[in-house]
Amino acid sequence: MSDTIHVRIATPGDIDALLPMVEQYWRFEAIEGFEAGRIRKILGRVLDDASLGRAWISTVYGEPAGYMLAVYVFSLEHQGLTAEIDEFYIAPQHRNLGLGAKMLGAAEEQFRTEGCTNVSLQIGRSNEEARRFYRSHGFEDRAGYELVSKML
Repeated sequence: MSDTIHVRIATPGDIDALLPMVEQYWRFEAIEGFEAGRIRKILGRVLDDASLGRAWISTVYGEPAGYMLAVYVFSLEHQGLTAEIDEFYIAPQHRNLGLGAKMLGAAEEQFRTEGCTNVSLQIGRSNEEARRFYRSHGFEDRAGYELVSKML
């Protein structure tokens, strides 16, 4: 099956393939406000400027199957550039094929190449499946921390 599964860095030419998956991910996570035109513009910005982050797209038999978007942040605490996985989605029909592990491995290799010192992500409190996946790939809960945010 490995010759039918492909993972690569996404380019601006992939936006049309990425948008439906972004919408599916937002529905899955109950993220409000998906508007294709606005998301197209924002996604285009990060795909055009690698200093902001990277995206990966995966295909199975040539059909889009998943994506990952990571953004870069400079951190004094982590002594350099860090990557935050902002979105990671595998379409339900393509799960349990090793695609997530392949995408995560490709991303971590790119993070190292670009000099990142750390990678982090947010997980929904009730998403135990994701928590198990990330723990099996070396991620750990960060004791004593909880995410807080404010929209500007």
